[in-house]
Amino acid sequence: MPRRTPRPTPLMSVTGDTLVLAAPAPAHPAPAAPARTRTPGRTRTPGPYARLFALPGTRGFTAGNLLARLPMGMFGVSAVMMIAGQRGSYALAGAVTATGLAATALVAPWTARLIDRYGQARIAVPATVIAVLGSLGLIVCVRTQAPAWTLFASYAATATTPNIGGMSRARWTHLLPPASHHTAMSFEQAADELCFMLGPVLAAFLCTAAFPEAGTLTGAVLLLTGMLVFTAHRATEPPATGVRPAAQGPSPLRALLPLLGLFLATGAVFGSMEVTSIAHLGALGLGGASGPVLALQAAGSCAAGLLYGTRRPRSLRTCLLALAAAMALPWAAAATGSLPLLALALLLAGVATAPVMVTAMALVQRATPHGRLNEGMSLAVTAILAGIAAGSATAGLAVDRLGSTAAYALPAAAALLALALSTTTSRFIRIVPAAE
Repeated sequence: MPRRTPRPTPLMSVTGDTLVLAAPAPAHPAPAAPARTRTPGRTRTPGPYARLFALPGTRGFTAGNLLARLPMGMFGVSAVMMIAGQRGSYALAGAVTATGLAATALVAPWTARLIDRYGQARIAVPATVIAVLGSLGLIVCVRTQAPAWTLFASYAATATTPNIGGMSRARWTHLLPPASHHTAMSFEQAADELCFMLGPVLAAFLCTAAFPEAGTLTGAVLLLTGMLVFTAHRATEPPATGVRPAAQGPSPLRALLPLLGLFLATGAVFGSMEVTSIAHLGALGLGGASGPVLALQAAGSCAAGLLYGTRRPRSLRTCLLALAAAMALPWAAAATGSLPLLALALLLAGVATAPVMVTAMALVQRATPHGRLNEGMSLAVTAILAGIAAGSATAGLAVDRLGSTAAYALPAAAALLALALSTTTSRFIRIVPAAE
C-alpha cells in the first residue's frame, strides 16, 4: 500500500469573515518558550524591604509600631520642658525623668516576661493604659501645683510602657526565615533612629508653640493609638508560651550576660555624646543649633541602618572597630571650633552606629532562649538605657571640670571599651539553635 504524504497546512485560509495566516508545522517542534509576564519596561526584582512588607499584616502592625514608638523620643523632653516651665526648676525636672528611667529599668523586663507568657495583645494594651494614666497624672499634678512627690510617683507609673521595638522584632522573627532577619532588624534600627530624631523636635515644638503640657499629652495619645493598631493585627503576633518562665529553661539574663556589658558601653557612647555636644554648642554660643545637629547624627544612623539591611552583615567586632574610629572624629572636630566640621563628624559617627546596633540585636535574638525573646530584647534595652544614664552623668562631670572639648574623649573611650568587650563576648555567648 503506497505511503500517503501528509497534506500540507495552507499558508492562508478564510474562516467566516476572518483571514487566518498559518505557517507549516516543523517536523520536530521546538520546545515551548517559558511564559513571560508582559510588564512595561524592564522586569525588576523586588528589593529586600519590598519583600518584607509583601507579607500580609506587616504594613498594618508596622504603622501601629511607628505611631507607638514616636512618643519614646518625646516623653523625656516633654516632661523636662513641662516641669521646668511650670515649677521653674531643671533640677526637679531632671530628677523626675531620672526616676522614670530607673523605674523602667526595673519594670520593663517583668512586663516583657508577661508578654512572652500571655501574648502581646493581652498584656501590652493594659500595660500601655497604665502608662498613659501615669502621663495624664503627671500633667494634672504639674498643672495643679501638687507636691513634688506626686510628680515622681506619676512619672514612675509610665515604666509599664511595653518595649514596642522588641515586640516588633519578635513579630519579624516569628514571620520570617532566618535569612531575612538581618533586613528586618536593620529596618527596626532605622525606625528607632527616625523616632528618636523626630520625637524631641516634635515635643519641643508642641511645648513651645501650643502649651507646656502639649508634648506629654500628644505623646500619650500617640502611644495608646499606636499600641491599639499594633495589637489589632493578631495574625502576625507570635504565639504565647502559656507557661511559667521557670519552666521554659534558663533565664535570658544568664544567656545574655556577656552581651549586656557591651550594650552598657554602647549606651554610654550615646549618652556622653549627646550631653557633650549640647554643652559644646552652648559654649560656642550656638545652643539653638543643638537640636538640628543631633538630629543630623540620628539621620546618619537611620540612613545607614536602611542601607546596611541591603548588604551582607558584618561581624560585631568589625562594626565596633568602625564605631571606635568614627567616635574620634567629633573630638578632633570640636578642637577646631568649626560648626560645619562638627556637624559632619557627628553625621559620620551616626553612620557607624546603626551597624553596631543591628548586629548586636541579631546576637540577642540568636542567644535568647525560645519563647523569651521579648524579655531578652528588654534586657538589652535596659542595659542601653543604663549606659545612656551613666554616660550622661559622666559627661556632665567632665564638661564641668575639663571643658566640653575634652569631654568628647568619653564617647571615643566608651566605644573602645565596647570593642574590647566584644572579644570576650564572642567567646562566651551561646547561640540557641533555631526552633523547628
